[in-house]
Amino acid sequence: MNQKQFNKKYVNKIICGDCLDVMKDWPDGCVDLVLTDPPYGLTDWNKRGINANRPFDYEDNQQWDMPLTQTHIDSIFRVSHAQIIWGGNHFLELLHNTKQMFVWNKGLRRMHFNDCELAWCSQFKEACRVFDYHVSHNNNKMHPTQKPTPLMIWCLEFLPEADIILDPFCGSGTTCVAAKMLGRSYIGIDISEEYCDIARRRLEYTNFKPSFFDKPVKKKKKKTFFDEGG
Repeated sequence: MNQKQFNKKYVNKIICGDCLDVMKDWPDGCVDLVLTDPPYGLTDWNKRGINANRPFDYEDNQQWDMPLTQTHIDSIFRVSHAQIIWGGNHFLELLHNTKQMFVWNKGLRRMHFNDCELAWCSQFKEACRVFDYHVSHNNNKMHPTQKPTPLMIWCLEFLPEADIILDPFCGSGTTCVAAKMLGRSYIGIDISEEYCDIARRRLEYTNFKPSFFDKPVKKKKKKTFFDEGG
């Protein structure tokens, strides 16, 4: 499969399936960036995730909340040029050292939930960066671990030259929604047909909003992006 065939078959689509099966025949380096929040395998500590609008069933969580393996990491690295992995602190034994982590400051202190969440970043040459966004603004969740859309937009703005964004654990589709809002291409994969349907519906109502943070997205030459990569 060449890049043109790949783009026609997968780009700007939500695919239901196991990401390892879906990605196994993909060309090397066919996507610019993987931005994802994979399962951590931590459902046992919280048997009932509650949000203001929807309870999340523990048995349903167990079906998708299986931790990453080295095979997942190897596949993600093979198909992409850069990676931002939320919860990467849970998988440090699978990842190489990095100069940069992203931090989502939730505006909470000493509560039952974490004060912040961390993302592992693959190849950036800057220091750690912090995004302040109170968790109370993220109440309308359709997935137990759904990240705020502004957080994912903030991540994408660090790589304005990344055109094709992949989330191999897309859940309710927030990464894909953020990509579409910034005029990027996206691919979402999830093992749950229910969440794939939710992601598709969200994308139907998502429009391109290049001035989300009141500043334009400046595209750079792709050559610069790949020359810096590892």
